[in-house]
Amino acid sequence: MIYTLTFSSEEVENFRLVFAADSGSTFLDLHKAILAAAKYSDDQMTSFFMCNDRWEKEQEVTLVEMGNNFEYDNMTMEETRLEDLLHEKGDRLIYIFDPMFERYFFGRLTDMKAGHMDGVKCTQKQGKAPKQLQTEQDFDAQMKKSGLDLDEDFYGDSEYEAGDIDSEGFQDLSFEDGSMF
Repeated sequence: MIYTLTFSSEEVENFRLVFAADSGSTFLDLHKAILAAAKYSDDQMTSFFMCNDRWEKEQEVTLVEMGNNFEYDNMTMEETRLEDLLHEKGDRLIYIFDPMFERYFFGRLTDMKAGHMDGVKCTQKQGKAPKQLQTEQDFDAQMKKSGLDLDEDFYGDSEYEAGDIDSEGFQDLSFEDGSMF
């Protein structure tokens, strides 16, 4: 089968990458094609996640073996073929390209047709990809642009005083007699 996979980003308007891929290609092949099309370096611990209809992460496909997850099998990009996880038109996945700030592309299997091709090829590129890595300053600027003040909205009330906890009854807790455990 030949898959058509379409990726986009919430960060950049009018950005889209479309790939034609042989269903027997690996997620590593797709990863390399995305990096080349977006002009990203290959020095990050990227991952793919299969997603449900609400874009909630499910099965992860990692660049390198990461250890065991009790809910899902450990799958690596090099050993996992696209056809192992992508079965029908509309299947969703995300590609995390900036693991520090968990920034990603949304992807969908947009078409399937009979045939065979070699590997994965970018067939359409629209717009400019977002910057690969974000800094803390970029993140802070993005939050302020969206109207959030990180000092107050994210971390809580700036008028907080440590003594306020005592009024909640925590002063009665004692760990010395071992009664807590």
